[in-house]
Amino acid sequence: MAHQEKATSGVEWRITLGDGSSKSLVPDAGPVSRIWARLGGLIAGLVLKVWEFLKRAWDIGVDDPRKVIHCLKVGMALTVVSLVYFMRPLYKGLGGNAMWAIMTVVVVLENTVGATIYKCSNRVFATTLAGFLAFGVHWVASQSGHEFEALITGASVFILASATTFSRFIPSVKALFDYGALIFILTFSLVTVSGYRVDKLFDMACQRISTILIGTSLCLLVTMFICPIWAGEELHILISRNMDKLANSLDGCVDEHFDYNGEHKDSDKQPDKKLLGYKCVLSSKATEESMAKFARWEPAHGRFNFKHPWQQYLKIGASMRSCACCVAALNSCIDSENQAPEFIKKHLSNICLKVSSSSSSVLKEAAKTIKTMKRSSSIEFLVEEMSSAVQDMQNEIKYLPKLPSPPEVLHPESIETDDTTPTIHLMDVIPVVTLASLMIEISSRIQAIVETVEELAVLAKFKGEVQEKAKQNQPNINRIVASQLNDDQQTIKALERV
Repeated sequence: MAHQEKATSGVEWRITLGDGSSKSLVPDAGPVSRIWARLGGLIAGLVLKVWEFLKRAWDIGVDDPRKVIHCLKVGMALTVVSLVYFMRPLYKGLGGNAMWAIMTVVVVLENTVGATIYKCSNRVFATTLAGFLAFGVHWVASQSGHEFEALITGASVFILASATTFSRFIPSVKALFDYGALIFILTFSLVTVSGYRVDKLFDMACQRISTILIGTSLCLLVTMFICPIWAGEELHILISRNMDKLANSLDGCVDEHFDYNGEHKDSDKQPDKKLLGYKCVLSSKATEESMAKFARWEPAHGRFNFKHPWQQYLKIGASMRSCACCVAALNSCIDSENQAPEFIKKHLSNICLKVSSSSSSVLKEAAKTIKTMKRSSSIEFLVEEMSSAVQDMQNEIKYLPKLPSPPEVLHPESIETDDTTPTIHLMDVIPVVTLASLMIEISSRIQAIVETVEELAVLAKFKGEVQEKAKQNQPNINRIVASQLNDDQQTIKALERV
């Protein structure tokens, strides 16, 4: 039985069920309503995704404002080079080849000065060489007659393109002229093939070289004089920062393993930052190699000379990655299910913390040496302290078999008898011995890092702290000597008067 009731919002239909309860009838939505609902959901989802994208883009710009500056530099360079098209005298002189200037700015202007110089140099050299070779091939082909012209042109493109492509597999060529080889193939093929139908090939080649020179010159001016970003300086900062992260990660791993008070269990953020620091070191190889490659093309700037030993930074990075691998293995000991008994960990906790503290101090001092470009007078003392701590750890490990085991952790096979003394089980020692052996290996690899840093200090001619203090004290000494000379002169004059 159906009843019609009036509600405050309109008419509502209800039906009475067999058990006496009532149920309201809701009319089905029409197709138009369903379409509008789906369309509204799609629009809301699209707006949400756009908002998330803009938020991520804003965070990237806030984290590194230099990226925003680079974008503005690219826009400014393209606007300036577009004047070649807008100004009639320039367009008449260059013709349709003026578009090559815009293309050059697009493909050449990079974030760092070294990368821009690398691409500009390769592009100018490769374009010039390819243009003159193409003109020479065209002259030889035209002198050979119409029958052999296409054959000579095709054969030259095949031989030079194949040879240049093979040269890109040679490591030395790939490191310095990979981009230039690609531009050589492109320019030589275009100019050579175009010469088969174009009469004034030499004029066309000169126009293209001129437009490329305009584009590369503008890129060099913009990237070097407007908020420059030097690849060498970025590499220098990256190496010192990674070394600090490695030191903090080593400290965090050992502190986490020997945490008895539960300090790290309550606060998860601080241990995570320390423990994940070694991953930055392991994943920075490609970035370091790229920066070192571009840094070699940069002129002298700031504290870095023209022949600064950038390759030595790669050796330091390789040594740090070798050490970071051990730190990664050390970190896995924390999450291992097979843990040593607490009394064994407590026995070695102090010496392990001492080794980790001294090792991280050595790394931080080495990072400070790189950051300030000054030789440290205390790093040798810190290395000796680390070696002494490692020696103490080895002595403690030798004492482990003689360590008495508490009664509550005795194994059935090591129950005390009249003739024996309760000792610890071998399986209980393995986890902590693994941890100690990793720390000993880390200390030896840290010494290798210190050696590479010392080599960098010698090659880059870092100044020592003693020399800096001597220079600072030199003006005071000169003042004292000058005052003493004045006093002596006044005394002599007084005696002469007498």
